[in-house]
Amino acid sequence: MTLLMYQVLKTVAEQGSFRKAAELLGLTPSAISHAVASLEGELGFSVLNRSKSGVTLTNYGEHLLPYVNAVLNSDESLQQAIAQFNGLKQGTVKLGCFSSVCTNWIPHILHSFQELYPGINIEVFQGTYDDVAYWIKNGVVDLGFLSVSSAADLPIEPLYRDPLLCVMPKGTKRVGDMSYIEIDEMRMHPFVAQRESTDADIQNFLKDSSLDVHAKYHVVDDLSMVAMVAHGFGICIMPEMVMHDIPYEVDCYPIKPAADRIVGLATQNSEFMAPAVRTMYRHIIENYKEL
Repeated sequence: MTLLMYQVLKTVAEQGSFRKAAELLGLTPSAISHAVASLEGELGFSVLNRSKSGVTLTNYGEHLLPYVNAVLNSDESLQQAIAQFNGLKQGTVKLGCFSSVCTNWIPHILHSFQELYPGINIEVFQGTYDDVAYWIKNGVVDLGFLSVSSAADLPIEPLYRDPLLCVMPKGTKRVGDMSYIEIDEMRMHPFVAQRESTDADIQNFLKDSSLDVHAKYHVVDDLSMVAMVAHGFGICIMPEMVMHDIPYEVDCYPIKPAADRIVGLATQNSEFMAPAVRTMYRHIIENYKEL
């Protein structure tokens, strides 16, 4: 088996198409088909399902893909190490992030890093906490931003304390101190809630505060959630970072007692990183660690 076979399998799995994989790799569809057939012949089992609707991984292929990614990442690390020995800063870094980090931090990270290291390519993958954790564990990305509570068994370097806020429709009538909101007052309002798998920090806060939320509206993304609040369908809990770029008019109040999430940078193993990845890791730690 060759590295080209592994690269073909990875690209076909990502694109769901022999033709699209061929275009990306600069090969003919017949060369892609031949490489897959040769790989399956050496393995002794099928790794791809072919159908009119596209190409998907078989169960064997699903289990094999993380190992394929590990081999390709090891080759990338080797090429980067050789380049480093030759005095060059080059390579590719794949960075995973969730929505609010993508909009608040990633543009500045990309600009500041590429000014220093123009030879290093950066690929950004945006998804949920669960997506980023999965990508790190399976070698899809080298580094990923997560909250500490969502990292589970992944090593993570805490960077930033992000306060949780109570978001209410603009002009909501309240009683008492208007500079914050307490748990008991939140119990008096209906909630717009994210699905349980979407945001571990908010779910943990609701459970820890014994806020038994019976919401009629269950959404996935932050913008939809705040839009529902802005139109009067309830209140919600949001990290402060999320609210920086929200276009809707709402009222935001710090929670008392204070609650927050800790944003950090996670990787599979911080002791063994390719040179370009380690350079990016250090750049982020040095410039974004505020704890």
